[in-house]
Amino acid sequence: MVLRQQPQKHHGHELRLTLDARKRISLAKLLPDYEVSSFKAYTEDDKIVLEPMAEIPAHELWLYKHPRALKDVQEGLQQSREGKVHKRGSFAKYAKDDI
Repeated sequence: MVLRQQPQKHHGHELRLTLDARKRISLAKLLPDYEVSSFKAYTEDDKIVLEPMAEIPAHELWLYKHPRALKDVQEGLQQSREGKVHKRGSFAKYAKDDI
């Protein structure tokens, strides 16, 4: 049997992970900066691929189903980060107490 040497690809956050006695690995060092609640796992050729997944509350799902609304919210957040905000005063007079 002849083993071919594969060219090494190096990725930004590449680590060598070792299995523990129960054949588990810890992914803690590879987690992204956002909160991960699960992983989508699949194989690609001879590789195991794990895609981090984050859950959103059901009441926010509508925003992600409406691209224009999502874009408007993202633009507003960017404007806020850049200090492009205007004080409009109190909106208390428009609030309804019987909600």
